[in-house]
Amino acid sequence: MACTHDHNCEDHDCSSDWSLYKHIDMPKVSALNEAVIGSVKSVFKAWEQRLSTSEDKLESNDGDPELIVFIPFTSDVKIKSISIVGGADGTSPSKMRVFINREGIDFSDAQNMQPVQDWDLVENLQGVLEYQTRYSRFQSVANLTLHFPDNFGADTTQIYYIGLKGEATQLKRDVVATIVYELMPNPSDHKTKAETGGGLSQI
Repeated sequence: MACTHDHNCEDHDCSSDWSLYKHIDMPKVSALNEAVIGSVKSVFKAWEQRLSTSEDKLESNDGDPELIVFIPFTSDVKIKSISIVGGADGTSPSKMRVFINREGIDFSDAQNMQPVQDWDLVENLQGVLEYQTRYSRFQSVANLTLHFPDNFGADTTQIYYIGLKGEATQLKRDVVATIVYELMPNPSDHKTKAETGGGLSQI
């Protein structure tokens, strides 16, 4: 399922507010079959920069359009939607398969494993489409693997932007813990605070 983003939305509704960009563990992001090693990192950027189609892009090796992208996070996240901006002239990926909390997936694994969800993609050159996840399946995500098996007929696959929308669960824990602390100002009540904190860490 894909939906379009309303560019006339109020600020609090904009996708930038839900962007998980800052929660990606960027040094550990990797890709298989990328023509330029490390180029995958360039496709993760702020929502507002998603259409900056400079030379920075992820491109597969010539004659082999298949790509795998591994995305670890700095804390567990919940993912609401995924946005992909690909290249023109048939280089955009035509299908996306997603795996959760599985490290080291190669092409053989990806082809033989059942994805958590998959989508038939369209050419999203203007960056207005978001593919909605089955949200209940995308809770407590420590890492995400995206498998792009094919494109729209070109010799290589090109991706300029990958956007992830959702929320970081660690951030919610911190907010709850702060509220509990403020509601319990008694400094002699250390044991109860510790027990409460321990309970919250399990959420």
